[in-house]
Amino acid sequence: MPERFLVFSSTHLITVGLGFALLSILLLVAKRSPATAQPLVRAVLAFFCLTAYGYSQYAWSTCQHKLDLDNILPFHLCDIAAFLAGYALLTRKHWAQTLTYYWGLAATLQALITPALTYTYPHLTFFSFFLHHFAIVGAALFLPLCDGWRPRHPWWTSPLRAFFCVNLYLLFAAIANAALGTNFGFVSHPPPNPSLIDHLGPWPYYIFSFELIALLLFVFLTLPLLRKKRRVDGIAD
Repeated sequence: MPERFLVFSSTHLITVGLGFALLSILLLVAKRSPATAQPLVRAVLAFFCLTAYGYSQYAWSTCQHKLDLDNILPFHLCDIAAFLAGYALLTRKHWAQTLTYYWGLAATLQALITPALTYTYPHLTFFSFFLHHFAIVGAALFLPLCDGWRPRHPWWTSPLRAFFCVNLYLLFAAIANAALGTNFGFVSHPPPNPSLIDHLGPWPYYIFSFELIALLLFVFLTLPLLRKKRRVDGIAD
């Protein structure tokens, strides 16, 4: 039986550090070489986002214990975010870019900080989990830094759209959980590993606390892009 993953262990911290170092290099290269390196970085991120379900399922297939529907169906928020991120990178649809930016940096980033992961290094699920989630975060950073994505005017409409879509997802997850006995979106109960949810109160109150935090994060993530836009407009004037 593989060893269990421990949040904030040396393995966890080293993996997160290496992941962000690699993402920083990729984004820096893409930013400095928009004609040559940027299309390659876009393609790499899109590939790992769109194939996340495939390589994750292969990793889970190597587990000896019987898998439940939570591990088989791609209905977790980060599963859907991976498809959206790949679609956003390839099509540049603004609505998909918006969801990728807010969901990727407010939700998927939290998943990297406190992963709901069973097995540690060197199990395949360990690699698939971090590859999957870093690909989404990489896409979320690529869009404003390299692809020029910005919130719609007025600025508050973009975070509100992302928040509205999160609530649609939570409704879908609650219905799926009731029908299938699953825990998509951790709507039915907190994940087994330590996470931010543990500090937000008992079920179901932590859901409302988490929504408030999500809305605040969406607004906070919008502010740096607004400041940059004002500086550019000031220079243009």
